[in-house]
Amino acid sequence: MPTKSQRLVVTILIGSAFLTGVDMFIVNVAFAEIGHDFRTADLAQLSWILSAYAVVFAAFLVPMGRLADRYGQKTGFVAGLAVFTVASLACGFAPGVWWLVAFRSVQAIGAAAMTPASLGLLLAAVEPERRAPAARLWATTGAVAAALGPAVGGGLVQISWQWAFWINLPIGVLLVVGALRHVPDVRHNDGTPIPDLAGAALLVVAVGALVLGIVQGNDWGWGSTGTIGAFAIALLATAAFVRRTTHHPSPVVMPSLVAVPAFRWATIATFVFNGAFGAALLGGILWMQEVWDYGALRTGLAVAVGPLAVPITSVLAHRRFPGARPGPMIAVGSVVFAASALWQASAQSVTPAYATHFLPAWILGGIGVGLAVPNLLAAGTATLPPQQSSTGGGVVSMARQVGLVLGVAVLVSVVDGAAADPSTGFRHAWYAVAVGMLLAAAAAVRMDRVTVPTPQRDAAGLTALEGTPAEGR
Repeated sequence: MPTKSQRLVVTILIGSAFLTGVDMFIVNVAFAEIGHDFRTADLAQLSWILSAYAVVFAAFLVPMGRLADRYGQKTGFVAGLAVFTVASLACGFAPGVWWLVAFRSVQAIGAAAMTPASLGLLLAAVEPERRAPAARLWATTGAVAAALGPAVGGGLVQISWQWAFWINLPIGVLLVVGALRHVPDVRHNDGTPIPDLAGAALLVVAVGALVLGIVQGNDWGWGSTGTIGAFAIALLATAAFVRRTTHHPSPVVMPSLVAVPAFRWATIATFVFNGAFGAALLGGILWMQEVWDYGALRTGLAVAVGPLAVPITSVLAHRRFPGARPGPMIAVGSVVFAASALWQASAQSVTPAYATHFLPAWILGGIGVGLAVPNLLAAGTATLPPQQSSTGGGVVSMARQVGLVLGVAVLVSVVDGAAADPSTGFRHAWYAVAVGMLLAAAAAVRMDRVTVPTPQRDAAGLTALEGTPAEGR
């Protein structure tokens, strides 16, 4: 039974996951107001408010997790939370789109510092047998927060879009004070090398250039010098990143982690699933705002209904099937979400019909998220030893963020490419979401067919990892 002190620590750490999850998507419904204030309606330009945050967040997750392991996870958590909070204040005072993008990038560095540290601190604060449920709770909180972000943003935009960022100030200060007073420190690897920050910068360039080419391809022309140049830079930066990964003593992605088949396939499934999820979430919001002419608050509330199915599904699934392996749960959740996307594609109508043409499929998608997302993180991190929990969690979260930003980029490209016929553009986007979810299901099935690490107790009573064949395979 968790003590009162443990519950308080868990609340603080889960609260930080909720804060970063909400902030990732809180601006989705504020695009129209931000564009109006800054006198631009360019979706490709406004999308960088989301994409820059996600790219920087993804690239620095693992290095920041490594620094937290080396210098103390509590230090990393508190420092990251403080940077995130101050940058949120600056976002509200941004005088233009690109200033806002810059402040969002700083905000992302803070989020990258506190996210893996929060997971490492959480797993260290609970007993070994409770680490998998704790990882699922952490993941579920982030997923619900990400989906509820538009609803929160819709309400705050009624005051002003700046409050979509300023809301982080009181929450951030409260969490910092709570962490300083109640969260114990954890430090695993005092002697490890400094992480590869140059490799993280290369990853920012690689993903950023790829997103730039995808988002601007329609405007610049897919065969233009700018588009080809962006893809070429992405390819060269990726090659340089891979080289640093294999040669640096402390790379962004440890080859030893990637060599674990279950972890590798869980990471791939996370990447693909979240790419499709990010496209679906923004696609639903844009459809209601641009085609149905919904306002920010109405859109946010309309989107919020689906996420209510996420925690309910997660709790019921793990009570009904407590021994279920993560792979099948992820695969079923992905297939359910694919069915939701196909339903959206077939039911969409330019005439507003929320209750019949949007809500049922959206709730079905929430059920898919509730089955898949908690198991994605649990599959990727719960079987790792504690000294690798921050790093492993950072890799999985990095895959999640890169997937989200590429999913948004593809959505923007598909929708912009059919600007004259929005129905066709959004229908193609829903088809792309369904394909992505089916690929995620395939990766999850593959993950469950490989050797899966299971906890074993050694003579000293410490948890070790020993590979055992998957049951029934």
